[in-house]
Amino acid sequence: MNSEMLLFSIVIPTYNRPDRLKSCLQALSQLDYPRDRFEVIAVDDGSSIALNSVVEPFQSQLQLTLWRQENAGPAAARNAGAAMAKGQFLVFTDDDCMPATNWLTALSDRLATSPQSLIGGQTLNALPDNVCSTASQLLIDYLYEYYNANSDRAHFFASNNFAMPTAAFRAIGGFDTTFPLAAGEDREFCDRWLHAGYTMAYAPEVQIYHAHHLTLKSFWKQHFNYGRGAFCFHQLRAQRGQQRLQVEPLSFYFNLLTYPFVRSSSYLSTWRLAVLLFISQVANIAGFFWQQKQRPANEFAATQTKSACAD
Repeated sequence: MNSEMLLFSIVIPTYNRPDRLKSCLQALSQLDYPRDRFEVIAVDDGSSIALNSVVEPFQSQLQLTLWRQENAGPAAARNAGAAMAKGQFLVFTDDDCMPATNWLTALSDRLATSPQSLIGGQTLNALPDNVCSTASQLLIDYLYEYYNANSDRAHFFASNNFAMPTAAFRAIGGFDTTFPLAAGEDREFCDRWLHAGYTMAYAPEVQIYHAHHLTLKSFWKQHFNYGRGAFCFHQLRAQRGQQRLQVEPLSFYFNLLTYPFVRSSSYLSTWRLAVLLFISQVANIAGFFWQQKQRPANEFAATQTKSACAD
């Protein structure tokens, strides 16, 4: 592999989802981008199922590396992949995502004009018949509209579809590994990226399809964990001496709950989505206060706070 030619290193954390990883790799094998310009690094975060048989069929189609580590969470898995990366830019996605064929082409065009920015792409729901998956994606769409109203001065992207210069990622220390779950570590990374003086830009033409199958139970758990991650994010932000984040105005929540009426054409599904968005916020609050109760007596001690967030 000629590392001087590599523009992109795609990092995929994966854990016990061989079928999803296979679909992701299949989509990557169909990208309309020169194979000698990107590599793929799949990081097995301690799966109980061997993934060699999943990866091997794609090694003749992609510059593909499979790395296995003991289970440590997606943040640590992404950092492990980034440490091995040889590309000029890191691109992160997840094993349940399938990039559009022009994903890297569109990303390359955007980075040509913003080479030092963190570029966030658009995520599309690959399971429109699953109402919980649809509600979860609808929430992300709303947050993107809210936090990234100015596409050139964005503030938040999910880690399943964003890219940045490898050197800058390493300079700010990568993802914070005290986040043990896929919940909040991307928000904290974006906040620290901006705090370090870098910029972020939204590129809706850089698209992936997200196939995250959810039931009502797993939907609740997902948003409960987001609440846990939000508490850890606030704690870590306070450690950096940054100004306390203000609670969003009531209009934020009102507009969130009415968002399905703007986006959905079906009366019945609109109400179901609105109810699920309400449930997501209840779960988020419950997770936040549950995590708060886990904090140590000396909440200002950095090592103790990090321990609380890793429970």
